[in-house]
Amino acid sequence: MSTGTAKALWRRLRPPVHAEREPARVDLTGRVVVVTGASRGIGREIAVRLGACGATVVVTARTEHRTDERLPGTIHDTARLVEQAGGQAVAVRADLSRSPDRRRLIADIEHELGRIDYLVNNAASTLYLPVEELPERGLASMWAVQVEAPFELCRLVLPGMRKRGAGSILNISSKAARHPAGPPYRPTTRPVTGYGMCKAALERLTTGLAHELHGSGISVNALAPKRLVVTPGASFHHLDDARSLRRAEPPGLIAEAALRLLTGDPHTCTGRIVLSQDLLAEQHALHSSTPSTGAGAASIADVPATGAADARR
Repeated sequence: MSTGTAKALWRRLRPPVHAEREPARVDLTGRVVVVTGASRGIGREIAVRLGACGATVVVTARTEHRTDERLPGTIHDTARLVEQAGGQAVAVRADLSRSPDRRRLIADIEHELGRIDYLVNNAASTLYLPVEELPERGLASMWAVQVEAPFELCRLVLPGMRKRGAGSILNISSKAARHPAGPPYRPTTRPVTGYGMCKAALERLTTGLAHELHGSGISVNALAPKRLVVTPGASFHHLDDARSLRRAEPPGLIAEAALRLLTGDPHTCTGRIVLSQDLLAEQHALHSSTPSTGAGAASIADVPATGAADARR
């Protein structure tokens, strides 16, 4: 599939950010959210959804200026969309593979904004190569961004959350974290062992930290899309083949699911490893449909989010 075709499909499948229905009526005014990897794709969708609820969203990623036409989007583009959706936004460049950048990011936010209520660990570094071909540097990059960065960011935001007795951490995972079924194994053209290993570690961090923090008022959950979300990153890695596009998930679904996990009751909605559509179906927030775009067979129902009152603390 050509780059131009992939971009056209992405634009057609992606619902207008400002035309999203607002089923979860949550007021996040005064709440500060950090979304990593938010210059495009799933991170951008989550940032804009939270902004639509009135949150102040810190949009962070490496991309401050567009340098590759195959990967459109910058932190400043996302910040503008957050503000247009009704929130406040601050764009902060950070290379989360580097510990000094992580420490600076959190210190600056807490100094300038006074608090961090929600942390969304979405940033990713991805290589789809067999184990024999995966370079050490590539594995180190994936591990640093998808495991070490969330671990350290959690550690940095927790003192403030503990002091307030409230907060929520959401780690964006992938179905690649699951163990392959077999034998016999289905043939694969896209080896995900290294990537899946990192996401599995992220999920173990999620459940372990949820256990440690239970009863503190702080929730920790992991969320993954149930099907392919057509993003520039997916197109860059050639994940958007014809079959995947027919079954693709509208990006608004994972953003809605993220909102519901972040604002759920921390006593009961914590330690979850869940897929977007499964969570929405569980909360009776999913309609079945057959959209003409082929962008998946689901849409968001107009129902309030579970635990919405908790988000106003």
